[in-house]
Amino acid sequence: MKNSKPTLVAAGLRAGETDMYNEDEIWSRYSGDKPDIGRALMAVLRNLDHNLPLSRKLRALSIGSGSEPQFRILQAAVRGGLFLLDIDQVPLNVVNERVRRQGLSGVKTIRGDYNRLLLDPARAKKFREDRLAGSRIDLITLHHSLYYSKTEDWERLFASLGRAVLARRGAIHAVMMSARSRDRRSTTWLYNHFAGKYFGCRNDQDLLAFADTLRKNRTLKGSRIVTRTSEVRFRVDDFGKFMAVVWMILLYPNVHRYSRRQREEITGYFYREFREKKQPLIQHQDHLVLYRGL
Repeated sequence: MKNSKPTLVAAGLRAGETDMYNEDEIWSRYSGDKPDIGRALMAVLRNLDHNLPLSRKLRALSIGSGSEPQFRILQAAVRGGLFLLDIDQVPLNVVNERVRRQGLSGVKTIRGDYNRLLLDPARAKKFREDRLAGSRIDLITLHHSLYYSKTEDWERLFASLGRAVLARRGAIHAVMMSARSRDRRSTTWLYNHFAGKYFGCRNDQDLLAFADTLRKNRTLKGSRIVTRTSEVRFRVDDFGKFMAVVWMILLYPNVHRYSRRQREEITGYFYREFREKKQPLIQHQDHLVLYRGL
């Protein structure tokens, strides 16, 4: 009876109560997302190392860092200072414990809302002076964190970072779920399907389209914008853990408050289409890198 359909469906419904930090931890552990981001991040770091003097100690700011699965890469490569900014203290505590346990230096965690701290150039400059020891940053990462900013604010955010935080020769690396996909197993298609069906919503956070906007921005004139799309897979035998990630992708309950009947329908759909058919969840995700002065 442990793996019976009613038992598993009930577990899938209960998974909607999982907090976002644990949902993200499940996604990080059972998907190829973080290795994918790590490979792209290493390419950016190689470019920086190739173009900057060997004597320069890189400085990095991770915006919306969470517990930063790329922390090990950044901590090893960035010797001039690594700053991790997040609105949630829980993942920052995870990093602080690791820093103490491993005796790491040059790492600082900062709790705050990047929309409040960095959207305005004057506030961003104050943030640099007060929290980043006054120096500009060689590498800024936005790994799955632009979800928490309005699409119409992205250009303003990047321009503010360019004016007040990013070094004269540096890079910004952003990653997020693709806005379009025809694959019915993809997180994009599934979000558009269910959020569209129940709330009339679609994913309008298009990083590839935003690249064209950045190329026209006068503040960032002369920067080189590089984009690519990758595919990662998520697979876990535990249906409760699988559904915890599904609820995170469908933005329940923080954005969309699906009713009990709707949640039952969604859980049944994922049981039939993914559990019974042994299908992985697919995520197409877009990478955008802005190189300035390189």
